[in-house]
Amino acid sequence: MRFGLFCSPKADSDGLGPETGQGFRDYLDFNVEAEALGFHSSFSVEHHFTGWNQVSATLMLLMALAMRTKTLRLGTAVMVLPWHNPVLLAEQAATLDLVSEGRLDFGIGKGYRHSEFKGFAIAPEEAEARFEEAIEIITRSWTTRTRFSHHGRFWNFDDIVVEPPPAQNPHPPFWVAAGNPHSIARAASRGFNLILDQYASSQTLRERIAIFKAERAAKGLKFNSMQVTVARQLYIAKDKADKEAALVKQAEYTQRTINVARSPDAKTGSHVLAYADRAGATEEHALFGTPDEIARMLDALRDAGVDYILLTISGGKEQLRRFAREIMPAFVSGPSARAAE
Repeated sequence: MRFGLFCSPKADSDGLGPETGQGFRDYLDFNVEAEALGFHSSFSVEHHFTGWNQVSATLMLLMALAMRTKTLRLGTAVMVLPWHNPVLLAEQAATLDLVSEGRLDFGIGKGYRHSEFKGFAIAPEEAEARFEEAIEIITRSWTTRTRFSHHGRFWNFDDIVVEPPPAQNPHPPFWVAAGNPHSIARAASRGFNLILDQYASSQTLRERIAIFKAERAAKGLKFNSMQVTVARQLYIAKDKADKEAALVKQAEYTQRTINVARSPDAKTGSHVLAYADRAGATEEHALFGTPDEIARMLDALRDAGVDYILLTISGGKEQLRRFAREIMPAFVSGPSARAAE
């Protein structure tokens, strides 16, 4: 198996406000250690207007991480295309890919938080169309070395050549978060890699991976299990009481996301909202427990066809080290296993 991180960095940290940026520096230190321990990648979110100082300039933060690492792949999970000028985004992402020597994994999405659509004054009904037009422009920007023009519904560009080209050929891999069968099949047919959510059961993940694999085969595309990653929350507990307390805390954190995601007049729309109305559903499949309990959950995921997991780690560096030394070696081999020792 392969393990990466799923990060939601904040500018502030315990006792230090957002104006210090200490939380971002802690994030960088955390990821530098993760690379040394054998983690493969680190994906970071993009969010705006939350009120709790989440990272909003994701590519800038990943650029800082690129300068302090050598092998860690740098992922976005996800850049929300409706918020961005696609040519500017293509230029910035390509610059990161060059500086990191081809380590960018370009995760993209349509957006799901009501507060962000409202803040940017963009109608949620436009998300799909903006997403599709942006993908077209970004792909063309990365694969065309000659000048071109684009006249679309949302963006217009005349006689441009987009610079610089990315390091990876033909371009950094696209990753998309998807959960329903149609979205998974569409991602597979376009050659995108797949990010599956942190709330689904092993059986549901098995079914979703099968859809992705079958659609790639139907399009004449090869399948590699590393083209699919699954997000999971992690906390290594001392005992049952410690585990239960951590789950309560995690549920409170998730509720904040639900509150900013949900439109006042709607109950659906985001993957997290699909689980929001049943108590405990967003924590049911979290990797919370003792090392033995977590190992059994990882075995179940591996049996379901999951070979690549992005961990949201609660508890800081000590939790990172414990996972790398007490759990990860049984599931990886080669340099990653040796680094964790």
